[in-house]
Amino acid sequence: MKKILFLFLCLFITASTINAQFNEDPILNLESEDLRPLNWGYFLGFNQYDFKFDYKDDLGDVLVDKSMGFNVGLIGELRLNDFLDLRFEPGLHYTKRTLGFRGFTDVNDAIREIKSTYINFPLLLKVSTRRIGNWKPYIIGGASTSMNLSANEDSVEDNSSATFRMKKATYYYEMGFGIDFYLEYFKFSPSIRGVFAINNELVPDADPNSPWTGNINSMKTRGIFINFTFE
Repeated sequence: MKKILFLFLCLFITASTINAQFNEDPILNLESEDLRPLNWGYFLGFNQYDFKFDYKDDLGDVLVDKSMGFNVGLIGELRLNDFLDLRFEPGLHYTKRTLGFRGFTDVNDAIREIKSTYINFPLLLKVSTRRIGNWKPYIIGGASTSMNLSANEDSVEDNSSATFRMKKATYYYEMGFGIDFYLEYFKFSPSIRGVFAINNELVPDADPNSPWTGNINSMKTRGIFINFTFE
C-alpha cells in the first residue's frame, strides 16, 4: 500500500511540475475538450487486490500475501453537463494473491497461490469541479461486474487436490478521486480508486469440514487501483 501511494504521489508531483499546471495565468490547453458529447481514451495502471473474510468461528485468520498487479483498458465518456460525466471503462486486470492456512505442517497444504485475470466492466459517474486553468479535480464512483477467467469454479477438484476455487462473476462498488491535466495534445488523468466486492466469491470444498474452506462464511475481494488515463 505504501509503495502504491508513493508512486501516485511522485507521478502527481512530476506531472504538475513539468507542465506548470498551477500557474496563476497559464495558456489554456484543449479549451473545447470538455464540450464534446463523447470522449474516448485508454488507461494503464497498477492494482493491489486483497480479500475480506467472514468466519464461522474464531479459529484464526487466513493470511493473505498481496502483490502488485496491472490494469489496462479503454474509456468511453458521455458528457451529461459541465460537472457530470458517465463513464464506461472495460478493462483487463491481472493480480496474484497467496493464501496461508493455519493448522498444516506441510507447506504444500498450507499455501494456495491464486492468480486472477479479471475482465472488468464498470459504469461510473464522474463528478468534477469547475476547470482551474489546466487542471480539474474530480471524484468518481459507481458499480461494476467482472469475470474471473482463472476462477476454477467449474472444476470437479477442490483443495484436497490443491485446487482453490472461486466464482467467475463478481460484483463491486467503486469510489475514488483524481485530477484531469490538460496538456498540449491530450488530457492526462492520474487517479486512485478503491473497489469492494458485494458477493461471496468462495466456492467451498465438497467436504463441509474442509480445513481450507469449512470455517469461511464468505470471502470478498477488495482492492486499490492507481490508473493513468489518456484522452
